Amino acid sequence: MQLRTFTATTMTEAMALVRARLGPDAIIVATDEGEDGATRVTAAVDRVERPSPGIEPDAIDVLNEALSAHGLAPLLVEKILCAALPFETDDPLLALASAFSTFFTFAPLDAEPRRPILLAGPPGAGKTVSAAKIATRAVVAGKPVRLVTADTVRAGGIEQLEAFARLLHLPLHRAENAQRLAPIAAEAAPGELLLIDSPGINPYSAGDRRELSQLIAASGAEPVLVLPAGGDAVDTVELARIFRDLGTSRMIVTRLDMVQRLGSVIACADTLRLSFAEAGISSDIAKGLTAFNPVVLARLVLPNPAQQQQANAMRGSP
Repeated sequence: MQLRTFTATTMTEAMALVRARLGPDAIIVATDEGEDGATRVTAAVDRVERPSPGIEPDAIDVLNEALSAHGLAPLLVEKILCAALPFETDDPLLALASAFSTFFTFAPLDAEPRRPILLAGPPGAGKTVSAAKIATRAVVAGKPVRLVTADTVRAGGIEQLEAFARLLHLPLHRAENAQRLAPIAAEAAPGELLLIDSPGINPYSAGDRRELSQLIAASGAEPVLVLPAGGDAVDTVELARIFRDLGTSRMIVTRLDMVQRLGSVIACADTLRLSFAEAGISSDIAKGLTAFNPVVLARLVLPNPAQQQQANAMRGSP
């Protein structure tokens, strides 16, 4: 007899997981509501039946292993699995992308944004390189760009973006403070992408937060969080929460080619309802940024075929 416990936000979701994983003959052994408000259902079955309709049990198992490997909290894993249940497919990628499309929001940067874009984030997050990538994409598409740096204090900050600007044949405007930024922003032509690289701030410093708020107000820009992947989920969520409170609603996720776990980033999307905007998948300036969508996120979460074959071989699977 197989005995398993399922956790979900509601009894309905927990029962749906029971049916999907153990089939219609499962016997409910116990139910419990934890201190965190989650519902836990323990069920038993003599043999696993194929549920119908809905996602294939094998696909659910693949999703469960992949999501858990990224360090997601068990309750969040179960919530995402519940979102995948209605989709009748044996393709884990399709099932996960479908779940992500209903669970998270995706809002890539527009080619012609209605407002200026100000890249905000902690030091070393990749704001300057992301600004270069966004500017490169716009130039290649034939869109006018006004590139501005407010990162005038960090050693090498201006020089790095200036080098990218020369390659793109763009002038680089410098704004040492909010007062200097306001007239530069006012001079932007209609349809021109005004892209501002802000200095990295310590989000726990009241002075740094105040200076960033002043830059946002002076430019009338939408602040977009540049968030490096990896790191502790709790720390990352707390950091991102401060930038969310400063006005960010979208995030560019960087260093995706250098990390193995996306739990911290997905936790930010779940806890703070931040939208996925762009994915930094490479250091290549011309091709290193791609618009986020559910399939892109699902591909990043699921192991590649070679990794999956190796895992299957280790388990003795065909």
